[in-house]
Amino acid sequence: MKKLQIYMLKSYLGPFVFTFFVSLFILLLQFLWKYIDDLVGKGLEWYIIGKLMFYASSTFVPLALPLAILLSSIMTFGNMGEHYELVAMKSAGISLRKAMKPLVILSVFISLSALFFSNYVLPVANLKFGSLLYDVRQQKLAFNLNEGIFYNGLDGFVIRAGEKDKDNKTIYDVKIYNHSDRSGNIKVTTARKGIIEMTPNKRKIVFTLFNGSSYADDIRSSGYRRTRPFEITHFEKQVLTFNLDQFQLNRTNEDLFRSHYSMLNIQQLNYSIDSISRERIKRNNKYKEDFITKKFNYLSKIDSSNRKDYMQLDSIAVDSLKYPLLDNFELDAKIDVMSRALRIARDAKDKVLFYKKESESRQLNITKHEVVWHQKFKLSLACLIFFFIGAPLGAIIRKGGLGLPVVVSVIFFVLYHVVSMTGEKAAKAGEWDIVFGSWLSTAVILPIGLFLTYKATTDAPLLDSESWKRFFERFKWLNPVISWFKARFVKISVKTKN
Repeated sequence: MKKLQIYMLKSYLGPFVFTFFVSLFILLLQFLWKYIDDLVGKGLEWYIIGKLMFYASSTFVPLALPLAILLSSIMTFGNMGEHYELVAMKSAGISLRKAMKPLVILSVFISLSALFFSNYVLPVANLKFGSLLYDVRQQKLAFNLNEGIFYNGLDGFVIRAGEKDKDNKTIYDVKIYNHSDRSGNIKVTTARKGIIEMTPNKRKIVFTLFNGSSYADDIRSSGYRRTRPFEITHFEKQVLTFNLDQFQLNRTNEDLFRSHYSMLNIQQLNYSIDSISRERIKRNNKYKEDFITKKFNYLSKIDSSNRKDYMQLDSIAVDSLKYPLLDNFELDAKIDVMSRALRIARDAKDKVLFYKKESESRQLNITKHEVVWHQKFKLSLACLIFFFIGAPLGAIIRKGGLGLPVVVSVIFFVLYHVVSMTGEKAAKAGEWDIVFGSWLSTAVILPIGLFLTYKATTDAPLLDSESWKRFFERFKWLNPVISWFKARFVKISVKTKN
Protein backbone atom coordinates (compact mmCIF):
# COMPACT_ATOMS: atom_id res chain seq x y z
CA MET A 1 0.00 0.00 0.00
CA LYS A 2 2.87 2.39 0.72
CA LYS A 3 4.33 1.70 -2.71
CA LEU A 4 1.00 2.58 -4.28
CA GLN A 5 0.84 5.85 -2.34
CA ILE A 6 4.38 6.76 -3.38
CA TYR A 7 3.54 5.88 -6.97
CA MET A 8 0.43 8.07 -6.90
CA LEU A 9 2.41 10.98 -5.49
CA LYS A 10 5.14 10.62 -8.11
CA SER A 11 2.57 10.38 -10.90
CA TYR A 12 0.86 13.56 -9.67
CA LEU A 13 3.77 15.83 -8.69
CA GLY A 14 5.43 15.76 -12.12
CA PRO A 15 2.41 17.03 -14.08
CA PHE A 16 1.55 19.45 -11.25
CA VAL A 17 4.94 21.18 -11.30
CA PHE A 18 4.97 21.21 -15.10
CA THR A 19 1.47 22.64 -15.52
CA PHE A 20 2.02 25.18 -12.73
CA PHE A 21 5.05 26.74 -14.39
CA VAL A 22 3.45 26.56 -17.84
CA SER A 23 0.36 28.40 -16.52
CA LEU A 24 2.60 30.94 -14.80
CA PHE A 25 4.57 31.46 -18.01
CA ILE A 26 1.40 32.02 -20.07
CA LEU A 27 0.11 34.58 -17.57
CA LEU A 28 3.53 36.27 -17.58
CA LEU A 29 3.40 36.54 -21.37
CA GLN A 30 0.04 38.25 -21.01
CA PHE A 31 1.63 40.74 -18.61
CA LEU A 32 4.50 41.44 -21.02
CA TRP A 33 2.07 41.92 -23.89
CA LYS A 34 0.07 44.42 -21.83
CA TYR A 35 3.03 46.51 -20.58
CA ILE A 36 5.47 46.07 -23.47
CA ASP A 37 5.17 49.76 -24.42
CA ASP A 38 6.21 50.77 -20.88
CA LEU A 39 9.32 48.56 -20.90
CA VAL A 40 10.84 48.96 -24.36
CA GLY A 41 13.23 51.80 -25.13
CA LYS A 42 13.93 52.91 -21.56
CA GLY A 43 17.38 51.42 -21.13
CA LEU A 44 16.37 49.33 -18.12
CA GLU A 45 18.99 47.06 -16.61
CA TRP A 46 18.44 43.33 -16.96
CA TYR A 47 18.07 42.86 -13.23
CA ILE A 48 15.30 45.49 -13.09
CA ILE A 49 13.32 43.61 -15.74
CA GLY A 50 14.09 40.33 -13.95
CA LYS A 51 12.80 41.66 -10.62
CA LEU A 52 9.67 43.02 -12.29
CA MET A 53 8.93 39.67 -13.95
CA PHE A 54 9.60 37.80 -10.70
CA TYR A 55 7.22 40.01 -8.70
CA ALA A 56 4.63 39.79 -11.49
CA SER A 57 4.90 35.99 -11.48
CA SER A 58 4.28 35.98 -7.73
CA THR A 59 1.07 37.94 -8.17
CA PHE A 60 -0.17 35.41 -10.77
CA VAL A 61 0.03 32.44 -8.39
CA PRO A 62 -3.67 32.79 -7.33
CA LEU A 63 -4.62 32.17 -10.97
CA ALA A 64 -1.98 29.62 -11.91
CA LEU A 65 -2.26 27.37 -8.84
CA PRO A 66 -5.94 26.30 -9.19
CA LEU A 67 -5.50 25.81 -12.93
CA ALA A 68 -2.39 23.66 -12.37
CA ILE A 69 -4.20 21.50 -9.78
CA LEU A 70 -7.16 20.97 -12.10
CA LEU A 71 -5.06 20.17 -15.16
CA SER A 72 -2.52 17.92 -13.39
CA SER A 73 -5.23 15.91 -11.61
CA ILE A 74 -7.07 15.31 -14.91
CA MET A 75 -3.80 14.31 -16.61
CA THR A 76 -2.75 11.97 -13.78
CA PHE A 77 -6.00 10.03 -13.47
CA GLY A 78 -6.63 10.21 -17.21
CA ASN A 79 -3.29 8.52 -17.88
CA MET A 80 -4.05 5.85 -15.29
CA GLY A 81 -7.47 5.23 -16.79
CA GLU A 82 -6.10 5.16 -20.33
CA HIS A 83 -3.44 2.56 -19.39
CA TYR A 84 -5.95 0.52 -17.32
CA GLU A 85 -4.06 1.15 -14.09
CA LEU A 86 -7.25 2.16 -12.30
CA VAL A 87 -8.88 -1.06 -13.49
CA ALA A 88 -5.95 -3.03 -12.09
CA MET A 89 -6.27 -1.23 -8.74
CA LYS A 90 -9.98 -1.99 -8.55
CA SER A 91 -9.40 -5.65 -9.46
CA ALA A 92 -6.89 -5.82 -6.58
CA GLY A 93 -9.53 -4.52 -4.18
CA ILE A 94 -8.28 -0.94 -4.02
CA SER A 95 -11.08 1.54 -4.54
CA LEU A 96 -10.69 4.94 -6.14
CA ARG A 97 -11.15 6.57 -2.73
CA LYS A 98 -8.13 4.74 -1.31
CA ALA A 99 -6.10 5.57 -4.41
CA MET A 100 -7.01 9.25 -4.07
CA LYS A 101 -6.24 9.40 -0.34
CA PRO A 102 -2.53 10.46 -0.56
CA LEU A 103 -3.38 13.05 -3.20
CA VAL A 104 -6.26 14.37 -1.08
CA ILE A 105 -3.82 14.87 1.81
CA LEU A 106 -1.39 16.58 -0.58
CA SER A 107 -4.21 18.83 -1.89
CA VAL A 108 -5.14 19.83 1.65
CA PHE A 109 -1.50 20.72 2.29
CA ILE A 110 -1.39 22.75 -0.95
CA SER A 111 -4.60 24.54 0.05
CA LEU A 112 -3.17 25.50 3.44
CA SER A 113 0.02 26.64 1.72
CA ALA A 114 -2.09 28.75 -0.65
CA LEU A 115 -3.76 30.39 2.35
CA PHE A 116 -0.35 31.11 3.88
CA PHE A 117 0.89 32.47 0.54
CA SER A 118 -2.12 34.74 -0.01
CA ASN A 119 -1.89 36.10 3.54
CA TYR A 120 1.85 36.68 3.93
CA VAL A 121 3.60 36.46 0.54
CA LEU A 122 1.05 37.89 -1.90
CA PRO A 123 0.69 41.30 -0.13
CA VAL A 124 4.46 41.78 -0.20
CA ALA A 125 4.63 40.69 -3.85
CA ASN A 126 1.84 43.12 -4.75
CA LEU A 127 3.67 45.92 -2.94
CA LYS A 128 7.01 45.23 -4.65
CA PHE A 129 5.39 44.74 -8.05
CA GLY A 130 3.11 47.78 -7.83
CA SER A 131 5.83 50.18 -6.70
CA LEU A 132 8.40 48.92 -9.24
CA LEU A 133 5.90 48.98 -12.10
CA TYR A 134 4.91 52.54 -11.20
CA ASP A 135 8.56 53.66 -11.27
CA VAL A 136 9.18 51.88 -14.58
CA ARG A 137 6.14 53.49 -16.18
CA GLN A 138 7.28 56.92 -14.97
CA GLN A 139 10.77 56.31 -16.35
CA LYS A 140 11.68 58.41 -19.39
CA LEU A 141 12.77 56.82 -22.64
CA ALA A 142 16.52 56.32 -23.01
CA PHE A 143 18.53 58.96 -24.86
CA ASN A 144 18.14 58.26 -28.56
CA LEU A 145 19.02 60.97 -31.10
CA ASN A 146 17.74 60.21 -34.61
CA GLU A 147 18.80 62.18 -37.66
CA GLY A 148 16.47 64.85 -38.95
CA ILE A 149 14.25 64.75 -35.83
CA PHE A 150 14.07 67.29 -32.99
CA TYR A 151 14.80 65.49 -29.71
CA ASN A 152 13.40 67.09 -26.53
CA GLY A 153 14.09 64.31 -24.03
CA LEU A 154 16.70 66.39 -22.15
CA ASP A 155 15.04 68.89 -19.82
CA GLY A 156 15.56 72.43 -21.08
CA PHE A 157 17.19 71.47 -24.40
CA VAL A 158 16.09 70.58 -27.92
CA ILE A 159 18.66 68.87 -30.15
CA ARG A 160 18.61 68.16 -33.87
CA ALA A 161 21.17 66.30 -35.98
CA GLY A 162 20.87 66.55 -39.75
CA GLU A 163 22.89 63.38 -40.42
CA LYS A 164 24.31 60.53 -38.38
CA ASP A 165 27.18 58.17 -39.19
CA LYS A 166 26.98 54.40 -38.97
CA ASP A 167 29.15 54.43 -35.83
CA ASN A 168 26.16 56.04 -34.04
CA LYS A 169 28.52 58.64 -32.51
CA THR A 170 29.39 61.13 -35.24
CA ILE A 171 26.70 63.63 -36.19
CA TYR A 172 26.56 66.50 -38.70
CA ASP A 173 24.60 69.73 -39.05
CA VAL A 174 23.94 70.00 -35.31
CA LYS A 175 21.52 72.47 -33.73
CA ILE A 176 21.06 72.77 -29.95
CA TYR A 177 18.35 75.05 -28.53
CA ASN A 178 18.83 76.05 -24.90
CA HIS A 179 15.49 76.57 -23.11
CA SER A 180 16.85 76.16 -19.59
CA ASP A 181 16.00 79.76 -18.57
CA ARG A 182 12.40 79.42 -19.87
CA SER A 183 12.74 82.48 -22.13
CA GLY A 184 12.21 80.89 -25.55
CA ASN A 185 14.73 80.38 -28.36
CA ILE A 186 17.21 83.02 -27.22
CA LYS A 187 20.24 80.65 -27.05
CA VAL A 188 21.11 78.49 -30.06
CA THR A 189 24.29 76.58 -30.83
CA THR A 190 25.05 75.24 -34.31
CA ALA A 191 27.95 73.13 -35.52
CA ARG A 192 28.97 71.37 -38.70
CA LYS A 193 30.11 68.24 -36.89
CA GLY A 194 29.84 66.67 -33.47
CA ILE A 195 30.75 63.53 -31.54
CA ILE A 196 28.52 61.97 -28.88
CA GLU A 197 30.20 60.06 -26.02
CA MET A 198 28.91 58.59 -22.78
CA THR A 199 30.88 58.87 -19.55
CA PRO A 200 32.01 55.53 -18.01
CA ASN A 201 29.40 55.72 -15.23
CA LYS A 202 26.68 56.47 -17.83
CA ARG A 203 25.43 59.45 -15.85
CA LYS A 204 26.49 62.14 -18.32
CA ILE A 205 26.60 62.51 -22.08
CA VAL A 206 29.28 64.66 -23.75
CA PHE A 207 28.78 66.54 -27.03
CA THR A 208 32.07 67.60 -28.67
CA LEU A 209 31.19 70.14 -31.38
CA PHE A 210 33.48 71.37 -34.16
CA ASN A 211 33.35 74.49 -36.38
CA GLY A 212 30.22 76.11 -35.06
CA SER A 213 28.67 79.23 -33.60
CA SER A 214 26.61 80.18 -30.56
CA TYR A 215 23.85 82.79 -30.76
CA ALA A 216 22.30 84.48 -27.72
CA ASP A 217 19.75 87.30 -27.53
CA ASP A 218 20.58 89.96 -24.96
CA ILE A 219 17.31 90.46 -23.11
CA ARG A 220 18.88 92.20 -20.12
CA SER A 221 19.48 95.54 -21.84
CA SER A 222 16.76 98.21 -21.86
CA GLY A 223 14.68 98.45 -25.03
CA TYR A 224 15.81 95.05 -26.28
CA ARG A 225 12.41 94.41 -27.87
CA ARG A 226 13.06 97.33 -30.22
CA THR A 227 16.79 97.03 -30.90
CA ARG A 228 17.02 93.18 -30.65
CA PRO A 229 20.70 92.97 -29.58
CA PHE A 230 22.40 89.56 -29.69
CA GLU A 231 25.82 87.95 -29.28
CA ILE A 232 27.63 85.62 -31.68
CA THR A 233 30.50 83.38 -30.63
CA HIS A 234 32.42 81.33 -33.18
CA PHE A 235 34.38 78.29 -32.10
CA GLU A 236 36.47 75.54 -33.59
CA LYS A 237 35.76 73.12 -30.73
CA GLN A 238 33.25 73.22 -27.93
CA VAL A 239 32.38 70.60 -25.31
CA LEU A 240 28.86 70.44 -23.88
CA THR A 241 27.95 68.09 -21.04
CA PHE A 242 24.41 67.01 -20.23
CA ASN A 243 23.34 65.28 -17.04
CA LEU A 244 21.50 61.98 -17.51
CA ASP A 245 20.24 61.57 -13.95
CA GLN A 246 16.74 62.18 -15.25
CA PHE A 247 17.03 58.94 -17.24
CA GLN A 248 17.95 56.88 -14.16
CA LEU A 249 15.28 54.79 -12.48
CA ASN A 250 14.20 56.64 -9.35
CA ARG A 251 12.59 54.39 -6.76
CA THR A 252 9.52 55.67 -4.97
CA ASN A 253 9.10 55.10 -1.25
CA GLU A 254 7.11 51.89 -0.86
CA ASP A 255 5.29 53.28 2.18
CA LEU A 256 3.19 55.36 -0.22
CA PHE A 257 1.66 52.14 -1.62
CA ARG A 258 1.54 50.12 1.60
CA SER A 259 -1.98 51.16 2.64
CA HIS A 260 -3.63 49.79 -0.53
CA TYR A 261 -6.07 46.97 0.20
CA SER A 262 -4.32 44.50 -2.15
CA MET A 263 -1.10 44.88 -0.12
CA LEU A 264 -2.51 43.98 3.29
CA ASN A 265 -2.77 40.67 5.10
CA ILE A 266 -5.84 39.43 6.98
CA GLN A 267 -4.96 41.12 10.25
CA GLN A 268 -4.21 44.43 8.54
CA LEU A 269 -7.42 44.19 6.50
CA ASN A 270 -9.46 43.70 9.68
CA TYR A 271 -7.79 46.73 11.23
CA SER A 272 -8.34 48.87 8.12
CA ILE A 273 -11.98 47.84 7.77
CA ASP A 274 -12.62 48.69 11.43
CA SER A 275 -10.81 52.04 11.15
CA ILE A 276 -12.57 53.11 7.97
CA SER A 277 -15.97 52.04 9.33
CA ARG A 278 -15.50 54.03 12.53
CA GLU A 279 -14.31 57.05 10.55
CA ARG A 280 -17.36 56.78 8.29
CA ILE A 281 -19.72 56.65 11.30
CA LYS A 282 -17.88 59.56 12.89
CA ARG A 283 -18.20 61.67 9.75
CA ASN A 284 -21.91 60.86 9.40
CA ASN A 285 -22.57 61.87 12.99
CA LYS A 286 -20.59 65.07 12.51
CA TYR A 287 -22.61 65.82 9.39
CA LYS A 288 -25.87 65.35 11.27
CA GLU A 289 -24.65 67.55 14.09
CA ASP A 290 -23.12 70.35 12.00
CA PHE A 291 -25.58 70.56 9.18
CA ILE A 292 -28.95 69.17 10.18
CA THR A 293 -29.09 69.97 13.91
CA LYS A 294 -27.37 73.37 13.89
CA LYS A 295 -28.85 74.64 10.64
CA PHE A 296 -32.45 73.88 11.53
CA ASN A 297 -32.36 74.07 15.31
CA TYR A 298 -33.60 77.65 15.10
CA LEU A 299 -37.12 76.38 14.36
CA SER A 300 -37.44 75.20 17.96
CA LYS A 301 -36.70 78.76 19.19
CA ILE A 302 -39.41 80.42 17.08
CA ASP A 303 -42.55 81.48 18.87
CA SER A 304 -45.39 79.03 18.27
CA SER A 305 -47.67 81.80 17.04
CA ASN A 306 -45.27 82.69 14.22
CA ARG A 307 -43.95 79.18 13.49
CA LYS A 308 -46.72 78.51 10.98
CA ASP A 309 -45.56 81.40 8.83
CA TYR A 310 -41.96 80.24 8.97
CA MET A 311 -42.93 76.68 8.12
CA GLN A 312 -44.62 78.01 4.98
CA LEU A 313 -41.31 79.25 3.57
CA ASP A 314 -41.35 76.25 1.23
CA SER A 315 -44.10 77.95 -0.78
CA ILE A 316 -42.00 81.05 -1.53
CA ALA A 317 -41.06 79.73 -4.93
CA VAL A 318 -44.73 79.62 -5.99
CA ASP A 319 -45.37 83.33 -5.70
CA SER A 320 -42.24 84.60 -4.03
CA LEU A 321 -42.56 88.35 -4.41
CA LYS A 322 -46.16 88.35 -3.13
CA TYR A 323 -45.47 86.27 -0.02
CA PRO A 324 -46.95 88.01 3.10
CA LEU A 325 -43.65 87.95 5.00
CA LEU A 326 -42.05 90.13 2.31
CA ASP A 327 -44.80 92.74 2.11
CA ASN A 328 -42.92 95.17 4.38
CA PHE A 329 -39.87 95.18 2.02
CA GLU A 330 -39.23 97.23 -1.05
CA LEU A 331 -38.84 95.43 -4.40
CA ASP A 332 -35.04 95.61 -4.35
CA ALA A 333 -34.98 94.29 -0.79
CA LYS A 334 -37.32 91.45 -1.77
CA ILE A 335 -35.02 90.47 -4.62
CA ASP A 336 -32.03 90.61 -2.29
CA VAL A 337 -33.78 88.41 0.29
CA MET A 338 -34.78 85.87 -2.33
CA SER A 339 -31.28 85.76 -3.88
CA ARG A 340 -29.78 85.16 -0.45
CA ALA A 341 -32.30 82.42 0.23
CA LEU A 342 -31.50 80.74 -3.10
CA ARG A 343 -27.77 80.97 -2.39
CA ILE A 344 -28.23 79.36 1.02
CA ALA A 345 -30.37 76.62 -0.51
CA ARG A 346 -27.77 75.90 -3.20
CA ASP A 347 -24.99 75.78 -0.59
CA ALA A 348 -27.05 73.36 1.48
CA LYS A 349 -27.66 71.18 -1.58
CA ASP A 350 -23.96 71.13 -2.51
CA LYS A 351 -23.02 70.22 1.06
CA VAL A 352 -25.51 67.37 1.11
CA LEU A 353 -24.17 66.02 -2.21
CA PHE A 354 -20.60 66.34 -0.96
CA TYR A 355 -21.32 64.39 2.21
CA LYS A 356 -23.20 61.78 0.21
CA LYS A 357 -20.29 61.23 -2.19
CA GLU A 358 -17.84 61.10 0.69
CA SER A 359 -19.93 58.49 2.50
CA GLU A 360 -20.31 56.39 -0.67
CA SER A 361 -16.55 56.59 -1.31
CA ARG A 362 -15.78 55.36 2.20
CA GLN A 363 -18.32 52.56 1.85
CA LEU A 364 -16.78 51.55 -1.50
CA ASN A 365 -13.35 51.45 0.13
CA ILE A 366 -14.69 49.22 2.90
CA THR A 367 -16.28 46.92 0.32
CA LYS A 368 -13.01 46.54 -1.58
CA HIS A 369 -11.19 45.64 1.62
CA GLU A 370 -13.81 43.02 2.47
CA VAL A 371 -13.68 41.48 -1.02
CA VAL A 372 -9.90 41.08 -0.76
CA TRP A 373 -10.39 39.54 2.69
CA HIS A 374 -12.69 36.89 1.23
CA GLN A 375 -10.34 36.30 -1.73
CA LYS A 376 -7.61 34.99 0.55
CA PHE A 377 -9.82 32.17 1.83
CA LYS A 378 -11.46 31.58 -1.54
CA LEU A 379 -8.11 30.75 -3.17
CA SER A 380 -7.38 28.06 -0.61
CA LEU A 381 -10.80 26.42 -0.98
CA ALA A 382 -10.70 26.66 -4.78
CA CYS A 383 -7.47 24.62 -4.89
CA LEU A 384 -9.14 21.80 -2.95
CA ILE A 385 -12.36 21.88 -5.00
CA PHE A 386 -10.51 21.83 -8.32
CA PHE A 387 -8.74 18.65 -7.25
CA PHE A 388 -12.11 16.98 -6.57
CA ILE A 389 -13.20 18.09 -10.04
CA GLY A 390 -10.06 17.06 -11.90
CA ALA A 391 -9.32 13.69 -10.27
CA PRO A 392 -12.75 12.07 -10.81
CA LEU A 393 -13.10 13.72 -14.21
CA GLY A 394 -9.79 12.20 -15.33
CA ALA A 395 -10.90 8.78 -14.09
CA ILE A 396 -14.15 9.17 -16.05
CA ILE A 397 -12.82 10.46 -19.40
CA ARG A 398 -9.74 8.14 -19.29
CA LYS A 399 -7.61 10.36 -21.48
CA GLY A 400 -4.16 11.63 -20.53
CA GLY A 401 -1.64 13.92 -22.16
CA LEU A 402 -2.23 17.55 -23.09
CA GLY A 403 -5.16 17.14 -25.47
CA LEU A 404 -8.59 16.61 -24.01
CA PRO A 405 -7.49 17.38 -20.40
CA VAL A 406 -6.38 20.86 -21.44
CA VAL A 407 -9.70 21.56 -23.16
CA VAL A 408 -11.74 20.35 -20.21
CA SER A 409 -9.55 22.23 -17.71
CA VAL A 410 -9.82 25.48 -19.63
CA ILE A 411 -13.62 25.18 -19.80
CA PHE A 412 -13.97 24.68 -16.04
CA PHE A 413 -11.38 27.31 -15.18
CA VAL A 414 -12.88 29.93 -17.50
CA LEU A 415 -16.30 29.25 -15.99
CA TYR A 416 -14.89 29.70 -12.49
CA HIS A 417 -12.89 32.82 -13.39
CA VAL A 418 -15.74 34.56 -15.25
CA VAL A 419 -18.22 33.93 -12.43
CA SER A 420 -15.61 35.02 -9.87
CA MET A 421 -14.83 38.29 -11.67
CA THR A 422 -18.52 39.02 -12.22
CA GLY A 423 -19.40 38.42 -8.59
CA GLU A 424 -16.51 40.47 -7.23
CA LYS A 425 -17.22 43.41 -9.51
CA ALA A 426 -20.91 43.36 -8.60
CA ALA A 427 -19.99 43.20 -4.91
CA LYS A 428 -17.56 46.11 -5.23
CA ALA A 429 -20.20 48.16 -7.05
CA GLY A 430 -22.65 47.50 -4.23
CA GLU A 431 -25.11 45.63 -6.45
CA TRP A 432 -24.66 42.28 -4.69
CA ASP A 433 -23.98 41.25 -1.14
CA ILE A 434 -20.25 40.95 -0.46
CA VAL A 435 -20.40 37.34 0.76
CA PHE A 436 -22.65 36.28 -2.11
CA GLY A 437 -20.57 37.99 -4.79
CA SER A 438 -17.24 36.77 -3.41
CA TRP A 439 -18.25 33.13 -2.94
CA LEU A 440 -20.57 32.74 -5.94
CA SER A 441 -17.88 31.08 -8.08
CA THR A 442 -17.09 28.63 -5.28
CA ALA A 443 -20.79 27.83 -4.89
CA VAL A 444 -20.97 27.11 -8.64
CA ILE A 445 -18.03 24.67 -8.85
CA LEU A 446 -18.56 22.95 -5.47
CA PRO A 447 -21.66 20.96 -6.58
CA ILE A 448 -19.82 19.97 -9.77
CA GLY A 449 -16.91 18.62 -7.75
CA LEU A 450 -19.19 16.70 -5.38
CA PHE A 451 -21.20 15.28 -8.28
CA LEU A 452 -18.13 14.11 -10.23
CA THR A 453 -16.51 12.65 -7.12
CA TYR A 454 -19.68 10.70 -6.31
CA LYS A 455 -19.99 9.41 -9.87
CA ALA A 456 -16.34 8.35 -10.07
CA THR A 457 -16.16 6.65 -6.67
CA THR A 458 -19.40 4.71 -7.29
CA ASP A 459 -18.33 3.64 -10.82
CA ALA A 460 -21.36 5.34 -12.33
CA PRO A 461 -21.32 5.20 -16.16
CA LEU A 462 -21.34 8.96 -16.69
CA LEU A 463 -20.06 8.90 -20.29
CA ASP A 464 -21.62 5.59 -21.30
CA SER A 465 -24.00 6.08 -24.23
CA GLU A 466 -26.03 2.95 -23.39
CA SER A 467 -26.78 4.24 -19.88
CA TRP A 468 -27.94 7.57 -21.27
CA LYS A 469 -30.19 5.73 -23.74
CA ARG A 470 -31.74 3.77 -20.91
CA PHE A 471 -32.19 7.00 -18.98
CA PHE A 472 -34.10 8.71 -21.79
CA GLU A 473 -36.18 5.57 -22.47
CA ARG A 474 -37.88 6.24 -19.15
CA PHE A 475 -39.56 9.25 -20.77
CA LYS A 476 -41.20 7.31 -23.65
CA TRP A 477 -44.55 8.57 -22.48
CA LEU A 478 -43.53 11.98 -23.82
CA ASN A 479 -43.21 10.66 -27.40
CA PRO A 480 -46.85 11.37 -28.36
CA VAL A 481 -46.52 14.91 -27.04
CA ILE A 482 -43.27 15.43 -28.96
CA SER A 483 -44.83 14.01 -32.13
CA TRP A 484 -47.82 16.34 -31.78
CA PHE A 485 -45.50 19.37 -31.44
CA LYS A 486 -43.49 18.23 -34.49
CA ALA A 487 -46.64 17.89 -36.56
CA ARG A 488 -47.89 21.30 -35.51
CA PHE A 489 -44.52 22.85 -36.27
CA VAL A 490 -44.40 21.26 -39.73
CA LYS A 491 -47.92 22.49 -40.57
CA ILE A 492 -47.10 26.03 -39.47
CA SER A 493 -43.87 26.08 -41.48
CA VAL A 494 -45.63 24.76 -44.59
CA LYS A 495 -48.34 27.41 -44.33
CA THR A 496 -45.71 30.11 -43.92
CA LYS A 497 -43.87 28.99 -47.07
CA ASN A 498 -47.09 28.87 -49.10
